Amino acid sequence: MGNTDLANDEIRIASAPWKLTGSGYILLYRFTKAFVSEHGFLADFQKEKLVSGWGAVMLVDYQTSPVGPYQELLFIPGIFSFNKKKVFSISKIYVSTQNSVINGIENWGIPKELAEFQWSKERTNEHIDIRKNGIPFFQADFIRKSFCFPISTAILPLTIVQASNRGLLETKPTSSGIAYLTSLRNVKVKSEFFPDLSKVKPLLAIRVENFKMEFPLPTLV
Repeated sequence: MGNTDLANDEIRIASAPWKLTGSGYILLYRFTKAFVSEHGFLADFQKEKLVSGWGAVMLVDYQTSPVGPYQELLFIPGIFSFNKKKVFSISKIYVSTQNSVINGIENWGIPKELAEFQWSKERTNEHIDIRKNGIPFFQADFIRKSFCFPISTAILPLTIVQASNRGLLETKPTSSGIAYLTSLRNVKVKSEFFPDLSKVKPLLAIRVENFKMEFPLPTLV
């Protein structure tokens, strides 16, 4: 893993469904309303629908996808209610290739932005550095522990709703992999780019390895 080459990214349109593989980190939080209001980057369609601060941050290294490898950082501020259904919604997300940006917006209404990712690993320790136009805005260290367990959306179902030019889209991705408990250290965030996680502590941090994921066709809400 290392720098992603943004300049040589040929545009490729790949319709849903997508099958992906990779590894990454899931950080689970209980955000306060004040934190989400100040730092959450809520879009208009999300502001009146947030019902709980049980949210998450994910950092993902997709090794395979229909548009090639890419990295991702995303923020889910909490649980939302659309048509009386409890779902998640992404309010801020960066990826490392323009292909992922375009296809994420077109297929599922996911508001992806382009950034540069640097992942450096030494045994069970990993450092992640993310930049926007050369400006560092997210840095963190992860230390993987030895305890592991299987994880899948069969146990923890995931539904997301995003706004698109076709209306609100609901997507139910599925995934499975092996999870390891992880420690999060040395978090540095510029709040104008991403929610400042240095101000909050995750309830749970895990690394998921060798996962398989499918993003299906969305449905209109």
